[in-house]
Amino acid sequence: MHETPTTAGPTASGAGTGEQEPLSGGLKQRHLTMLGLGGVIGAGLFVGSGAGIAVAGPGIVLSYLIAGALAMLIMRMLGEMSAAMPASGAFSVHAERALGRWAGFSVGWLYWFLLVVVLAVEATGAAQIAHGWVPAVPQWAWVLLFMIVFTGANLAAVKNFGEFEFWFAALKVFAIVLFLGLSLLAAFGVLPGTAPVGTANLTGQGGFLPHGWAGVVSGVLAVVFAFGGLEVVTIAAAESDDPARAVGRAVRSAVWRILFFYVGSMLVIVALLPWSSMRPGQSPYVAVLDHIGVPGAGQIMNVVVFVALLSALNANLYGSSRMVFSLAERGEAPRGLLAVSGGGVPRRAVLASVAFGFVSVLLNLKWPDSVFLYMLNAVGAVLLFVWGLIAVSQLRLRRRLEREAPQKLALRMWAFPYLTWVALLAMGGVVVLMLTDDTARPQLLWSAGATAAVLLVAGGRELRDRRRRAREAAGPVSPAVAIDADSGTHGDDRV
Repeated sequence: MHETPTTAGPTASGAGTGEQEPLSGGLKQRHLTMLGLGGVIGAGLFVGSGAGIAVAGPGIVLSYLIAGALAMLIMRMLGEMSAAMPASGAFSVHAERALGRWAGFSVGWLYWFLLVVVLAVEATGAAQIAHGWVPAVPQWAWVLLFMIVFTGANLAAVKNFGEFEFWFAALKVFAIVLFLGLSLLAAFGVLPGTAPVGTANLTGQGGFLPHGWAGVVSGVLAVVFAFGGLEVVTIAAAESDDPARAVGRAVRSAVWRILFFYVGSMLVIVALLPWSSMRPGQSPYVAVLDHIGVPGAGQIMNVVVFVALLSALNANLYGSSRMVFSLAERGEAPRGLLAVSGGGVPRRAVLASVAFGFVSVLLNLKWPDSVFLYMLNAVGAVLLFVWGLIAVSQLRLRRRLEREAPQKLALRMWAFPYLTWVALLAMGGVVVLMLTDDTARPQLLWSAGATAAVLLVAGGRELRDRRRRAREAAGPVSPAVAIDADSGTHGDDRV
């Protein structure tokens, strides 16, 4: 291993800085493209979408359109900044450049905490499925196996992470495409034993909006966090051979396809089955496959969800290690995390992230309804804070880039600055919705508390740095003046 040079906060403040990442460049365009497609396709879609259908009915299609549009705007903003200024810390670096060290510190540590806590949920969920298949192996042993395997993959060359994610994402995309194809054939009565369904399920059972627009709004709240994960592709772009071009292509290919997968899936689900038959916690995908006569539908979807969970675990371990490495690189985390292997992998950052991930897993297995629940609530709405700072950073950096380095704007945000402001207003609306929802309010308040704590630490660090700079600017102080300063008196006040 060798120690890499650090890049302190002030040196990373310019919009057009050209600092080189010390990490390897082993990710290829196909890795980033598939990561962009598969990064947000997870258990939240395959299982969690049932809760959205239960509250919105067929109007869940509109809920996904709204939530998906917000996610697309965030991804486009991220793509613009990452194509112009690729960095392993992505939006944390952008926030520092746009708003100051406090912003980069806050969003970086909050996002790291979010990833390592959610990592525990994914490891435990995958272990529960595997334990169901092989009951002789205890759940904790499966968790240990998954953590060891993916730690090993992330400690090796970055291309190993890319290959894992490529095939994981490819399987998820293939599963959705196959699901859409079979569902459409069933909807038109082409499959054996099926008849055309028409619009009966869309207009019956209370109509397309059985709970009115309030149901659509509740559906947005139920599904918007399922789009979390799209940020990892911009973190990974820094380790590609041509970061600016690679992230631009990945974002362009991903945004529309992701929306198509989500909205298309919901449309065929509510067209084939009465929305009132959906139950929270039950996969609507399994219900549709059972309806059209696919044998073993439940086990097929278990495999898909299992792969989705392992994919998310792998991506979160990668994203958390790169984020804490970037924080160390800018002097916002211990310098010991800057050690990089000969292959360009930040091994200590990986081990630090997985160590806390192990702690989270143990808390989840031991106290899922107490200690770990508090941790999960504390990060539940952090994504909104991250997205909000992404939007504010893009507003400021876009103006700076237009003045100082317009040639770097290879990928531009649509209708700037209007759609950026629309995204900010939409996120504010989600916050209001969470405050008025009895089930979401505790999560928002806990996350607000965690965010406030990190901001307080960031503010203290900022104040300390300003005082140090002021002392340095004032020059050396004579011993007599120093004694007077310590005693709280001025030299002229001495008797």
